[in-house]
Amino acid sequence: MYDIPHFKASNHQHVIDFMQANPFVTLCGVDANGLPVATHIPVLIDVQNDIVTISGHIMRKQDHSNAFELNKNVLVIFSAPSAFVSASWYANQGQASTWNYQTVHAIGKLEMQDEQHLYDLLVALTQKFETDAEAPSQVKNLDPMYMHQNMKAIVSFEIVVDQLKHVFKLSQNRDEASHTNIQNELNKGDAACKYMAAAMKAQLNPKDSHKNP
Repeated sequence: MYDIPHFKASNHQHVIDFMQANPFVTLCGVDANGLPVATHIPVLIDVQNDIVTISGHIMRKQDHSNAFELNKNVLVIFSAPSAFVSASWYANQGQASTWNYQTVHAIGKLEMQDEQHLYDLLVALTQKFETDAEAPSQVKNLDPMYMHQNMKAIVSFEIVVDQLKHVFKLSQNRDEASHTNIQNELNKGDAACKYMAAAMKAQLNPKDSHKNP
């Protein structure tokens, strides 16, 4: 991971908040042949006494699930919209352009869980992401036989995070005039550019920088 002191959150809670705000992750591992595998899933993040636990579920009998059974060491990547930053927006030009982005890497061991854990996880995931607590798609409202049949195809897991690394590259190394102009130019762009402009603005205000832009 690109690791420069300039490009860090002001405190650890901002990193946790970023993870919570961007729960659709890339889960990476290595298979029996030493080749990389990855899958893309929503997860839940729990923090108790500074211990971060990531929970989710994956399909059985896939290249990634087979790999995770053989090698429990995994990398979980959390990311958000990113944006190109033109050097023409700097007060001092004649420099290279760059890219602003935010990402968190969580490293730990993936432990497969039992059927009760899977059921409880599905309840929690649905409750978190469904806007209607009484929606027909809430687990409590689904046919038990449907749940039983579909649960056979998936397995839940927990990852206790051993290492948490991050890069929040938000033009912190630029002068005030350049920083302001970058925000202004990004605000003229698409949704990803506007997201990055908001993240840059929030980064300047420590009281607000933990909020999702």
